[in-house]
Amino acid sequence: MKYNRILLKLSGESLMGDKAFGIDNDRLSTYANQIKEIHGFGIEVAIVIGGGNIFRGVQAEEGGMDRTHGDYMGMLATMINSMALQAALESVGVQSRLQSAIEMKEIAEPYVRRRAVRHLEKGRVVIFGAGTGNPYFTTDSAASLRAIEIDADVILKGTRVDGIYTADPEKDPSATKYDMISFDDVYAKGLNVMDMTAFTLCKENNLPIIVFDMDTVGNLKKVLSGEQVGTIVRN
Repeated sequence: MKYNRILLKLSGESLMGDKAFGIDNDRLSTYANQIKEIHGFGIEVAIVIGGGNIFRGVQAEEGGMDRTHGDYMGMLATMINSMALQAALESVGVQSRLQSAIEMKEIAEPYVRRRAVRHLEKGRVVIFGAGTGNPYFTTDSAASLRAIEIDADVILKGTRVDGIYTADPEKDPSATKYDMISFDDVYAKGLNVMDMTAFTLCKENNLPIIVFDMDTVGNLKKVLSGEQVGTIVRN
């Protein structure tokens, strides 16, 4: 396999499947089995998952709620998704640990970098919940920060599209896909990969990002085997 330690970033919306809200159990099971497959090859796997299928801080702000309050609610939503994914992984025989940036000792360990790395070394999947623990930071930023802290080889950003395009492929049928693109070119072209804080963290720490379609079964394994799937962003 091409990478030894990865951070897999999943969006909360991806867990909805065909539903309008919440968690689709079939989608959750599909993800768990794909993660089990790559974990079986000895790859150390850490995961960050968003909470947009349940609640987003930005939505709260639009409705007149204080942004800080809304962001904390969004962090709790990520914990619900993280617990669901942990249960799905353990139901298929994958040992996992859930660490939270906000202390919730009854349901998760507090985030401790050294402990997280030790879990990975022992072959456990580690899920990082509650974002960075701070408002005004997205789960993309949390994924970048945690990946750098645990010295991951790459961030794999699982999305609904199969890479980065010159324009939104769902709106512009003439859009073409990049197989590889530099951080600087993403900046210059104004392409939407991650929020700017997350993206800058990756660029400054020379951490590549691979954007790929997680909903197509087998793609995760192909990415880690070095096949040309999705788009890689690097310096």
